[in-house]
Amino acid sequence: MNTDYLIIGSGAVGMAFADTLLDQSDAHITMVDRHSKPGGHWNDAYSFVALHQPAAYYGVNSTELGSRRKDGHGPNSGMYELAGGPEINTYFDKVMEQKFLPSGRVSYHATSNYLGDGDIVSLLSGAQTRVTVRKKTVDATYFSPSVPATHTPKFTVTDGVRVVAPNALPQLWLQRAGQTVPRNFCILGAGKTAMDAGVWLLRNGATPESIQWVVPRDSWLQNRLQTQPGLEFFNDSIGGEADKMAAFAESKSIEEVFLRLESQGQMLRIDRSHSPTMFHYATISTGEVELLRTIKRVIRKGRVHAIELDAMVMDQGRIAMNPGTLYVDCTASAIGRRKAEHVFQGERILIQLLRAPLVALSAALTAYVEVHGADEAQKNQLCAPVPFPENLAGYARAMQASMMNQFQWSQDKALRQWIRNSRLDGFGKMVSDLDKGDTDRQTTMARLRTNSMAAISNMPNLMA
Repeated sequence: MNTDYLIIGSGAVGMAFADTLLDQSDAHITMVDRHSKPGGHWNDAYSFVALHQPAAYYGVNSTELGSRRKDGHGPNSGMYELAGGPEINTYFDKVMEQKFLPSGRVSYHATSNYLGDGDIVSLLSGAQTRVTVRKKTVDATYFSPSVPATHTPKFTVTDGVRVVAPNALPQLWLQRAGQTVPRNFCILGAGKTAMDAGVWLLRNGATPESIQWVVPRDSWLQNRLQTQPGLEFFNDSIGGEADKMAAFAESKSIEEVFLRLESQGQMLRIDRSHSPTMFHYATISTGEVELLRTIKRVIRKGRVHAIELDAMVMDQGRIAMNPGTLYVDCTASAIGRRKAEHVFQGERILIQLLRAPLVALSAALTAYVEVHGADEAQKNQLCAPVPFPENLAGYARAMQASMMNQFQWSQDKALRQWIRNSRLDGFGKMVSDLDKGDTDRQTTMARLRTNSMAAISNMPNLMA
């Protein structure tokens, strides 16, 4: 078969790229994915997983996710809804079935593997399809996360010890012969998945005293209040951005940046007595943080090397454990270390992060630039990869790269307008719709611009 673009992966990145490509061109698209449905890693995630960010600016550009309602109860109360895993899976499936396939310009190969050189093989039948690509092959798997259900733990487990992925927690009532419902739990890992597992256990009846938590290193967390897209949250979102830029501009060290942002309520940490060394854009509500603070049995002895019937062997020694403890493995790394490359590489497009942490916007914008960009050099200038933070200084690097990209986009009138109208840009439309007579909010915008220029000048000092 022949196609214009062959997209490897039908997760959020591949779907967002294909959606914009359909709307901005008359190209034919072929998509291939190992999963049986679009959505990528969402197909493998635990059932109680939810977005970090509001649903209002996630997914594909053409189709709204959610209904822009606000949650009326729970830890996210008062803020815009978060889409859960099942809802996101249904959403991507509807986009494929109701927009992509009916267009007549998309061929979808599910449950299939891409072998390279245009060869696709069905995982079920073994039948092979040769695809001739007229324009480009698009790799949408570069930022595919590792999820607990599919990763291989780096520690050993003695026979008789129960280690499960978070996926198994809602099914604890369904026990095998000889098993009992556990009364003691140990969460392994300190990322957002571990936090989700802790919140789920606490909200479903587990007592804080029954939970132990292995935290190899502490993390700074974004307050979800600062990510809200509605005008009623302007002072929290845009005002928060202006305050953030002031912190970047005036601080003498990256540690000072985070402490200033914490004092403003923008950054959170679960244990105030420990200084976090990690920041991966995990976004959380203050309600979730308060729940997690009730877990007092926190183990900070490094990483786990082995789990025995009555102990854990860790970096800093052996920790006695209650036999029968259920270990919840949350050690999968959502974002592994990846070297940045050019996005546009001749007949290949490697989709990467262009504004941290908005992967869907980055993918959609890459498609727009592919269609409308002048040449490869200009396309790569508009789509410079943003490095994902590996430590606190990495936050300054990511901010600097995102801001430089934003400046490049602002110089292209058509691209600037597309971004302003894109639902995937959480704040763009809010800013463009501001009443010019609203002096208070216009003053905040001026403060943001002034602070941003000063922040850029100070970034090299913070990165050092």
